[in-house]
Amino acid sequence: MAREQLGVLKALDAAKTQWYHFTAILVAGMGFFTDAYDLFCIPLVTKLLGRIYYTVPGSLQPGTLPPNVANAVNGVAFCGTLAGQLFFGWLGDKLGRKRVYGITLILMVVCALASGLSFGHSAKGVMATLCFFRFWLGFGIGGDYPLSATIMSEYANKKTRGAFIAAVFAMQGFGNLTGGIVALIVSSAFDHAYKGPAYNINPAASLSPQADYVWRIILMFGAIPAALTFYWRMKMPETARYTALVAKDAKLAAQDMSKVLQVDLQAESEQVKTDIESPAQETSNNSFGLFSNQFMKRHGRHLVGTTVCWFLLDIAFYSQNLFQKDIFSAIGWIPAAPTMSALKEAFTVARAQTLIVLCGLIPGYWFTVAFIDYLGRRTIQIMGFFFMTVFMFALAIPYHHWTLSENRIGFVVMYSLTFFFANFGPNATTFIIPAEIFPARLRSTCHGISAAAGKAGAIVGAFGFLYAAQSTNPAKTDAGYPTGIGMRNSLIALGCINFFGMLFTFLVPESKGKSLEELTGEIDEEENGQTVELHVSSSNSRTFPV
Repeated sequence: MAREQLGVLKALDAAKTQWYHFTAILVAGMGFFTDAYDLFCIPLVTKLLGRIYYTVPGSLQPGTLPPNVANAVNGVAFCGTLAGQLFFGWLGDKLGRKRVYGITLILMVVCALASGLSFGHSAKGVMATLCFFRFWLGFGIGGDYPLSATIMSEYANKKTRGAFIAAVFAMQGFGNLTGGIVALIVSSAFDHAYKGPAYNINPAASLSPQADYVWRIILMFGAIPAALTFYWRMKMPETARYTALVAKDAKLAAQDMSKVLQVDLQAESEQVKTDIESPAQETSNNSFGLFSNQFMKRHGRHLVGTTVCWFLLDIAFYSQNLFQKDIFSAIGWIPAAPTMSALKEAFTVARAQTLIVLCGLIPGYWFTVAFIDYLGRRTIQIMGFFFMTVFMFALAIPYHHWTLSENRIGFVVMYSLTFFFANFGPNATTFIIPAEIFPARLRSTCHGISAAAGKAGAIVGAFGFLYAAQSTNPAKTDAGYPTGIGMRNSLIALGCINFFGMLFTFLVPESKGKSLEELTGEIDEEENGQTVELHVSSSNSRTFPV
């Protein structure tokens, strides 16, 4: 017979929403806030980096990062994130969620500061140093993905678990927004203090020496929110599910949860521990490893579903920056580079990005928080992929129509709706589902594998499609790029990718309203007539069959 349902886990599933749930959301969410800030602040400063380090004296155009340098600066953090997701996901199951959680935060703080202190005797030296620290920054960020999701899922009750995990992920939107706001404030302050003319008026004076401080301050600011949450991360106890099911110390699990969730479980903790350690209860069915046949039979299909869906989603999601420059230029958000000074251009880019985040990104995140425990994870993911498919095809098939000046507003609306349904859809659910459907001893590992597949997709989307979307006419390609398949064909390919994401969603189970142990089969759900007294808030008692 499988192990009996643990009273401590039943208490977690049935616990009312308490202050500590919101504390956990804030602590885990601030990590994700920092992740988003650090990952997405770099596009805000790449144009400024190009002007500072790659402007050619006498050129009619201000300097820009060469394609290989731009790809390295923007993409090296993604590579680090992928590696960190795999490593820290595995480590979180081996050492525990809490112990590894602090390591990732320290790495993020140190490397965010070091990124802003990147120096060298030449442009190549500065970029190389920056890429080195950005890789290790990404490595720390990668660990936050599986750990934040796993910690929140294991603390939450089953009724609102989806909303809690989605709220942690939604902090990504605020991190993205804060990156834009910080860039606006810093560039505006420096522009006011060191006003320069446009590049086409006086190229040398358009770039003040103090502009070199701007990008450094923006990158280093990412260390502040991470440092502020370090104390609270260290105060969080290990999750009860890891302590009880993996470390097999149910007494400690009960004590920890009694402190933070105001649930008195001491009366039954010794019996629970006995149940766990009993050889008669410990079956091979619930001790299989990641590469075992038993895992493949039970969860192989689920792992394929979570990895492929996240991979496909991130190809589409991160490729959407391909036509940002067309939108921004068409509606006048970003004038031609020679008509602005370096600091004015940095301010203009930050303003455009901030507006996109406010209009397209943040609303979708919070729609997911509001509806995920009502509609379900699979429903929202299928719906999101479906509408992303529709809007990609609607942009692609009549692409010439959208390039006409009188139709650009419609293009912006379609673009924003694609972002909205990515976030009120698979961008959130691909993060949530892997934290719920795998056994506790493999949960962080499987989430890390799924997230790493997503980052592989992000690399394909952000850089593979950057080359693919180049015009088939050599005269119309961006400087330094070879010819590609064109924007229209790229959008059609992205529409097909979203469609396959919708199909692969059917490989994952619906987890709405179910306990984690019910989803993973770790605990026998059959009742055998025994009961456990659980005293909630030291005054009310509940009786759970176990």
